[in-house]
Amino acid sequence: MKQSKRNSQILVLAAIFAASYILNRPAEAQGTNPNYVPELEQRQSTNQQMEQKTLEKQDQQNAQPAPKADPQEEADYKAFYATDQKDADTRIKLGEAFVQKYPMSHYNESVYAALTRAYYAKQDWKNFYASGDKALALNPDDPSVLVIIGWVIPHTLDKDNPNASADLDKAEKYEKHAIEVIGTMAKPATMADDQFAQSKAMLLSQAHSGLGLVYFRRQQPEDSAKELQQATQSAPTPDPTDLFVLGVDLQNLSRFGEAADAFNQCGQIPSALQDRCKQSADAAKKQAR
Repeated sequence: MKQSKRNSQILVLAAIFAASYILNRPAEAQGTNPNYVPELEQRQSTNQQMEQKTLEKQDQQNAQPAPKADPQEEADYKAFYATDQKDADTRIKLGEAFVQKYPMSHYNESVYAALTRAYYAKQDWKNFYASGDKALALNPDDPSVLVIIGWVIPHTLDKDNPNASADLDKAEKYEKHAIEVIGTMAKPATMADDQFAQSKAMLLSQAHSGLGLVYFRRQQPEDSAKELQQATQSAPTPDPTDLFVLGVDLQNLSRFGEAADAFNQCGQIPSALQDRCKQSADAAKKQAR
């Protein structure tokens, strides 16, 4: 019976996962969004800062004698980099044109990383994964790309896909490697200490979130709860999906008081899960008696 209950929870939460990655879509008619808007803005800021970090790292790597920079290439890259991150269509148009025009550019890893996020905003998963693979082929230690791919996989997973288990393994590998990389990152000279600390905290939170959902998909509530606790504790604005799944994990572990706390916290955040979290909090409180 317990296994059957967890399978039912997986099916119920599949719809929640399917909704929760739609970070850039405008709110639906009822005025809610699966993820709190301020968190999206913080993640966009983190991505912008990590793009700058990647660019600086590449400039350092290319400090050795190299061919003279092409002024047109520099101008095209600056035009791409200056585009609004929320304007995914323009970023995709300029980014794809850049990598086609300059296939050997030392800027390409940064461009592919940005394209990965732009395709994420469009929910174009084929090109999202293709751009991410190209970015990681050029720099396997890019934390922003590792984190977002590892986060998306458990959110969009089709459990009936024969590659589902392998996809979860990939997500776990990416998030664990991202956590290692983030732990050794050096602060870029152009970034203030508090900005760097916030960027690392946001990336770590999302990495632990991805791991937590991987373990939830595998029906490992104890491991899932540990990761989601780290994700929600380190995030300036916790993801309501993480809090909801954390509550479910804690219920499965018969830790009903803690589950009620997680659901209560989720119920205080404006989102499509708010009412469900409030109801779940009441149910968990009754179980705790």
